[in-house]
Amino acid sequence: MAGIGHNSGLSQEPGHSWRKFAWTKARQDLLPVLPIEVVRLRVKRAAELGLPYKTYAGIRASNGHDLIGFLFSSNALRVPSCGQAMPGDRAARLETLVNTARHGLAHRPVTPTHLAGLAGIDRAFAAPRFADSSSAMRRDLDQVTGTLRQPADRFVLVGDTDFEREWVAAARLAGYVSAEAFFP
Repeated sequence: MAGIGHNSGLSQEPGHSWRKFAWTKARQDLLPVLPIEVVRLRVKRAAELGLPYKTYAGIRASNGHDLIGFLFSSNALRVPSCGQAMPGDRAARLETLVNTARHGLAHRPVTPTHLAGLAGIDRAFAAPRFADSSSAMRRDLDQVTGTLRQPADRFVLVGDTDFEREWVAAARLAGYVSAEAFFP
């Protein structure tokens, strides 16, 4: 039995179906209608980036720009120490990306030099430290995106921890994709 204030999932108020219709129509009118050629180009770009179209379209809609690449944490790449190779399935997945920058963020003890030497990684940088303040994290990530000479909101972070997810806001990146989702 439902308690006080519960409507049992149904609205008994007069005009409910009209309000639902009006709300649905208003939502549809807000969504842009893209020409089919634009949709085809965006589907192709999502495939080049190795992202599902829905993920790509959501990220693109949130910042209004196309994506040019990824920042991969060494955790997401499963490289926990120097001298260790990236697992073959992850390296193969990076090689499938087309017209896409692939940069690494190396957590200690992994060095940027080691990470940059792995197949599929274009450049690598030191990742913010776990104990860094928010301002230090922002400063370090701004230095990375400044070195890349591209706007930060054109990159998506592929990470493996909640700590790494915080980097998206600190660096003003386009978005976050979990390693589990990117490397199925």
